[in-house]
Amino acid sequence: QVQLVESGGGLVQPGGSLRLSCVVAGNIFSLNDMAWYRQTPGKERDRVAYITTQHNATYTDSVKGRFTISRDDAKKTLYLQMDNLKPEDTAVYYCGVPKYPDFWGHGTQVTVSS
Repeated sequence: QVQLVESGGGLVQPGGSLRLSCVVAGNIFSLNDMAWYRQTPGKERDRVAYITTQHNATYTDSVKGRFTISRDDAKKTLYLQMDNLKPEDTAVYYCGVPKYPDFWGHGTQVTVSS
């Protein structure tokens, strides 16, 4: 099956930056749109960024102007550059394939705190 491995999370102060990566195993990466999601305990998993196979990106309003999603098709890797982080960005971040919602990685923890 499809395997996704997220990395790059950590503890940062408000206003700091992180870059998340997601390596997608298999042969589907270049053929599908990709997305980043985040989830906090007791809350639904929300999509924060989306990128098409043509590298067209969209974002949820709360991260617009602060987060940048990108993809390297040769490396089968999805990225999320996170700048000007806020405490409310604290969550576990997951990458996913919108067409295949049953496939998830283990996520990477992002904690924004002073």
